[in-house]
Amino acid sequence: MDRSKFKHTTQIKVRNYEVDWQGIVHNTVYLLYFEVGRVEYLKHIGVKVDINTIQGESKVVLVRNEINYKSPARFDELLTIYTRISFIKNTSFAFEAFLEEDLTKRLIAENMAIHVWLDSSTGIATTVDEKFKALVRKFEGDTVAILNNLKYS
Repeated sequence: MDRSKFKHTTQIKVRNYEVDWQGIVHNTVYLLYFEVGRVEYLKHIGVKVDINTIQGESKVVLVRNEINYKSPARFDELLTIYTRISFIKNTSFAFEAFLEEDLTKRLIAENMAIHVWLDSSTGIATTVDEKFKALVRKFEGDTVAILNNLKYS
């Protein structure tokens, strides 16, 4: 992943209960780390996030979550989560992220997460909100692809 495209970071320290019997962070915990990065990213760009909605009128659901594990994280390491939205289609958008150990800059894992925008009352996929697109475009600039009017979103 091109580090220069990532404008948002969040840090998290590996806690003792996240480490498995091998002495490394359990593979499922990385999903939580990337989720922390996504939520903090949204808050940072000015998106209202609460337990039920995003921007108050719509829901966003995660439909795909990929992780490439590169090296293990260990107890008490400080990790930096780099997060960005790489594209927005008609009804979906993608977060890209990666984790690195803060001191050595060792790459820990990479993530791609696809989300679908839903109408909160019907649960049916709907067009990604223009206000959301504008906030992302303002923050990401030319590094985000806004792909409107696609046959498949």
